[in-house]
This record gives sequence, structure tokens and C-alpha cells, in this order.
Amino acid sequence: MKRIITAIGFSMLLLAQPAAATKVKVGKLAPDATLNLVNGQKVTLSSLRGQVVVLNFWATWCVPCRAELPTIDAYYRAQRRFGLRIFAVTTEDSVPLSAMTNLFSVMAIEPVKRVRGPYAEADAVPTNIIIDRAGVVRYFAAGAFSLDDLNRLLVPLLREPVSVQTASTRN
Repeated sequence: MKRIITAIGFSMLLLAQPAAATKVKVGKLAPDATLNLVNGQKVTLSSLRGQVVVLNFWATWCVPCRAELPTIDAYYRAQRRFGLRIFAVTTEDSVPLSAMTNLFSVMAIEPVKRVRGPYAEADAVPTNIIIDRAGVVRYFAAGAFSLDDLNRLLVPLLREPVSVQTASTRN
């Protein structure tokens, strides 16, 4: 009886895991998703091939997120000319998007109001996902980035050339 209860509990735990945890894997091709930006545009991850993409999941109530956001924004301003795209995905438990209009107006990072696909829910904030130019997930972890982290993780990817094949798959 104890084994049956344990097996049922384990099965329920597996079923309760979010889709992002089972579909987005480091070292594998990033599943496609649609980013609905605050400005009304829609961007698919597949259309960003040839660029290095960072998805930063954050919340207004998260102290490490609020400390990380200016660092990421400044980094993006300095590195975007090398093919970097950073998207700030605000979690649903943050203040309404209308209350963040002033913040979004000064950010260079593109704010996202909704993600459709396996990235829709992050288990923790901040969570960062890095996708390389070929569309492969290179990093997926909870925790705030420091400037040293950004340099260590992104500079090697930004130095990789854009291949003809990768560039031709962009929309």
C-alpha cells in the first residue's frame, strides 16, 4: 500500500510540472513560441535565428529582478549591434502593464506581455533563457544575472559568426 501511495504521489508530481520544464532543454533546439510585445507586435523565436536571444522572466515584486533589470538593459544597449535581442517577460502576478508604462518607455529591452508556447510559465523569477544564433538553448536557470555572468555567457555566443544556413531561416 505504501508503494502504491508513493507511486501515485510521484506520478502526480510529474504531471504537475510545467510544460516549460519538460520541453525547453539546454543543448536542444529551442521550441518555437510567439512573444506578444507590449507595443502590440508579435515575434516568433524561429524568426530570430541568426541572433542571440535572452528571455528574462521577471516580476515587479521581485527584489533581485528589480536589481537585475537595469544591468540587463544597459548591457543590451551596448551589445545589441552584435546581434543580441533581449526580451523582458513580465509575469502575470506583477502590477498591471499600464502601471509600467513609464518603465517600458525608458527601457531598450523589449517588454513582453505574454508568451505563447512552452516558455509561458517560469518556475521562479528571475529566470533567464539564452538561445544561440542557431536556435539552440544554451542556458536556462533561475537567478539574477550580474555583469560578469552576462559577459561570460553572451560574449562567446555573440562572437560566433552568423552562418548562411541560420541567416536563411530567418523570416
